[in-house]
Amino acid sequence: MAAGTMRVGSAMRAGGPLRVAVVGGGPGGLYAAALLARQGHTVELWERSAPEDTFGFGVVLSDETLGGIEAADTVVYAALGAEFVRWDDIDIVHRGRLLTSGGHGFAAIGRRRLLEILHERCAGLGVKLRFRTGAPAAALLAASYDLVVAADGVHSATRQSGAAHFRPTLTSGRCRYIWLAADFAFDAFRFEIAETEHGVMQLHAYPYSADASTVIVEMHEKVWRAAGLDLCDEDESAARCAKIFGEALRGRPLHGNRSAWTEFRTVVNERWSHGNVVLLGDAAHTAHFSIGSGTKLAVEDALALAEAVAAQPDVPAALAAYEAARRPAVASTQRAAAASMRWFEELAGYVDQPARQFAFNLLTRSRRVTHDNLRLRDERFTRAVERDFGCPDEDTPPMFTPLKLRGLTLRNRVVVSPMDMYSAQHGDGIPGDFHLVHLGARALGGAALVMTEMVCVSAEGRITPGCTGLYTAEQAAAWTRIADFVHTSAPGTALGVQLGHSGRKGSTRLMWEGMDDPLPEGNWPVAAASALPYRPGVSAVPRELTAADLASIRSDFAAAAVRAADCGFDLLELHCAHGYLLSGFLSPLTNHRTDAYGGPLENRLRFPLEVFDAVRAVWPDDRPMTVRISATDWAPGGTSAQDAVDIAAAFAAHGADAIDVSTGQVVADEAPEFGRSYQTPYADRIRGAVGVPVIAVGAISSWDDVNSLLLAGRADLCAVGRPHLYDPHWTLHAAADQSYAGPAAPWPAPYRAGSRKPPSGRG
Repeated sequence: MAAGTMRVGSAMRAGGPLRVAVVGGGPGGLYAAALLARQGHTVELWERSAPEDTFGFGVVLSDETLGGIEAADTVVYAALGAEFVRWDDIDIVHRGRLLTSGGHGFAAIGRRRLLEILHERCAGLGVKLRFRTGAPAAALLAASYDLVVAADGVHSATRQSGAAHFRPTLTSGRCRYIWLAADFAFDAFRFEIAETEHGVMQLHAYPYSADASTVIVEMHEKVWRAAGLDLCDEDESAARCAKIFGEALRGRPLHGNRSAWTEFRTVVNERWSHGNVVLLGDAAHTAHFSIGSGTKLAVEDALALAEAVAAQPDVPAALAAYEAARRPAVASTQRAAAASMRWFEELAGYVDQPARQFAFNLLTRSRRVTHDNLRLRDERFTRAVERDFGCPDEDTPPMFTPLKLRGLTLRNRVVVSPMDMYSAQHGDGIPGDFHLVHLGARALGGAALVMTEMVCVSAEGRITPGCTGLYTAEQAAAWTRIADFVHTSAPGTALGVQLGHSGRKGSTRLMWEGMDDPLPEGNWPVAAASALPYRPGVSAVPRELTAADLASIRSDFAAAAVRAADCGFDLLELHCAHGYLLSGFLSPLTNHRTDAYGGPLENRLRFPLEVFDAVRAVWPDDRPMTVRISATDWAPGGTSAQDAVDIAAAFAAHGADAIDVSTGQVVADEAPEFGRSYQTPYADRIRGAVGVPVIAVGAISSWDDVNSLLLAGRADLCAVGRPHLYDPHWTLHAAADQSYAGPAAPWPAPYRAGSRKPPSGRG
């Protein structure tokens, strides 16, 4: 059989016992071996280290993982239960102030003791354990065994040898960390911050036995190098860390176990199996230690693999079922871990927050713990954070706390996002009955601020023939009708207008006819910062705007702003995002000009700021202006994190009252990292760095997310789009779900009879 060829053994075809090879004797490999042996399969395991060797110190397992162990193997569960250290509290030390949040529920055990328990269980079930022995190559094992379980860790040789099929991606974090131990037990999970002359350092510590704790010290790589820790050996590192966190350690020393400073590597594989070889644990995926143990994921993998082998008729079906069962859970964990890791990488941006807000921010950093969840765990702590935030009373959730922008007071923190409807009739840019009903319904639905779609400042500035405008008197009259309806029928609701110009993304079909596809006929000329088509070979090549063109467009924006003020709009937003005209000036991917409007960011900002100034000059002084930006292009060489901060700071300096932080849609070959609230870290960074109010947007779909983002100080307003398409009364229903009936979410008088959720079914 050729090297690298994988096969499926004959035993499984008849439903008989399998010959199983397990590579790697960590907790995941050992537990998989035990579970498969318990099913009657013949299992052999290779581990290159000695049985008493281990890295790290303590292991934390969740109640969910323990429940799975209990259901699968009561012997292992009972042995673990007798050894676990349990606690409920998380202690957070912020500038010398200790804050405690309870109700979290942790269970930990020493890693060495965990391995001993699993060694004993494997031996009792007849698993052949080979220690101090490297495993044969995966291809050789695959030819001799029915199933090969590769649990050989983050540096997996199996994954590397099969990289062409598994297609791994390994990404390194920006921090350095070291695993150490203390010879006493902390009485809680402890996070502590040290603000040193070199930068911010953090300690993560937890007990794993009655007299020992794991202590992880982490810091940004720049801080690590500035402190000279890159030059320290294990003993020097332990001594330095013990001195830095001497108060937390009560003056006691730290010690290592072959400990070294390292950077966390996130492992993702497109496939977890190849033939009869399957990856498990860190070989398949990793998740940053700040949200829990890699051991937890590996043990859960072992449980799922054993269950699939028992339930499926053959190895291919079992491996497909294992991956299908585990991938969603692992992907969710990795998203949460990535958010947590980024939070700690950017910790220096949070240390100036008030102590309780900092603690809440830390606790909710991964988005797995939320405001509602934390309230259940520790109501007293959460109520204190709410009071600090400014909630009027205990019956008012954070999202129903007012916010003042210039002369406009928003009664709550919910914004209906600008969403293009492409429903202006006859290509005349006039909003009709559809817009009246669409915007009117959402104004009646409780949100503090309802935004129009991007309203175009000229006929040439339209995206599609169905886009609305504010460049004629007829359009202005139609918008006035809508504004009058909102202010009369939904008093207290603010109506905002978003002004923009399509730039190179114009003259295209309606979204549902072919998004970004050029019109088959009736096209109009498109223009942009540079003569670069949005989709090369598909989109029209725009003309590069001249100085005369720029002056004309500035006038178009100002004229539209005057009409918007006369229409009665309460807020104006300048659209500088998503690859439209002004966004095209900001991004280095779309602005290749060689004049004063191109090159360095200062120049790329010039025209958008000129437009902003022209609009601000004619927009009523007591009415706020916001700016929507794309804080990243999701493409190499595009807008950087620092660029986004500098762009926001420039608009704030020119008088922007808030920055609406979106991302992407600037270039067609972008690669967004979609996920729950995936754009909010960009808003968070701008808010912290610039100090300007921000509107967070992007897959914010629950009122719990809104409350969490606000309390953590990551946003001042939350723009919610698609949920308001699903439910125009999303905000009122969020109030009802939280038993809130205060002034920030009043039901329109004709709707009050429906303010309670109707019973479902026979209930």
